Amino acid sequence: MPTNDRRTPSVPRSTLADTLLERLTGTYPAAADAARARAMTAYMKDAAPFLGIPAPLRRELSRTVTKDTPRPSESDCTALALRCWELPEREYHYFAVDYLRRYVARCSSGLLPVARHLVTTVPWWDTVDLLAAHTVGPLVRADPALAAVMDEWIGDEDLWLARTALLHQLRHKSATDTGRLFGYCRAQAGHPDFFIRKAIGWCLREYAKTDPDAVRAFVEAERGSLSPLSVREALKGL
Repeated sequence: MPTNDRRTPSVPRSTLADTLLERLTGTYPAAADAARARAMTAYMKDAAPFLGIPAPLRRELSRTVTKDTPRPSESDCTALALRCWELPEREYHYFAVDYLRRYVARCSSGLLPVARHLVTTVPWWDTVDLLAAHTVGPLVRADPALAAVMDEWIGDEDLWLARTALLHQLRHKSATDTGRLFGYCRAQAGHPDFFIRKAIGWCLREYAKTDPDAVRAFVEAERGSLSPLSVREALKGL
């Protein structure tokens, strides 16, 4: 049974990760822009330093880095992600997030402790939200036993784990576990932090695209405990 493993995952050996990191660290710095880096760092509230590479160019460079490389194993994904996270600049973290999103279907529940480490290390919404929806979510959907770990994360004192639990079903649509969706929102309704309140509204608004009546009914029933921000976000478009 998967557990909420808090240990730092070890970095496995991976020739593919070696190749990608060599290419990555030889490609990204050449495109650095100091002025843009300062602006990007400030926009992200100094969560991490940046090289200053705009997203369209970064994606283009990333395609060059991954060109003609084989599809990775789970071990390759683990090594690549953890080693990218050891580098300070945020663009390397984005590369790892995008890589996991692309290849998460090749990974098992064993990747969840790695995702946990990424969520809780240098955390900010820019990486956490993508990891929640595009790595953690697919892992839980593929292995429903992992939902028990989400039950732990929603009550964790680390708000980024709680936010991940709220957001991990963003793309599940009709496969959403509504008991957990509404239960998690109810459990964190009184949370004082903006990022939790916003996440509650976001996950409800997203599910409203599948079942608007259920979301309206939930918000009406819980209006006294939900924050105005959560209510406003949940009912956008309804």
